[in-house]
Amino acid sequence: MDGWEVTRLLKANEATRHIPIIALTAHALVTDRAKAFEVGFDDYDTKPVEFGRLNEKIDNLLLVRNRHELHPGQVANCR
Repeated sequence: MDGWEVTRLLKANEATRHIPIIALTAHALVTDRAKAFEVGFDDYDTKPVEFGRLNEKIDNLLLVRNRHELHPGQVANCR
């Protein structure tokens, strides 16, 4: 089982679909990015990891999730 499959399973399950998932991959083509979002990843980053950029993505996803928990249905998906 790879990250694509795990993400599909987590996003298909009502109990886990709210968990933000960032794809960290060496696959850097535009089509790979598109596939990541199709599968259900909430964001995407390539290796080697730039930790400042990754931390920013994590912070943004957690902010969106926390706002959604406070105001369900009022927060747009940020990508």
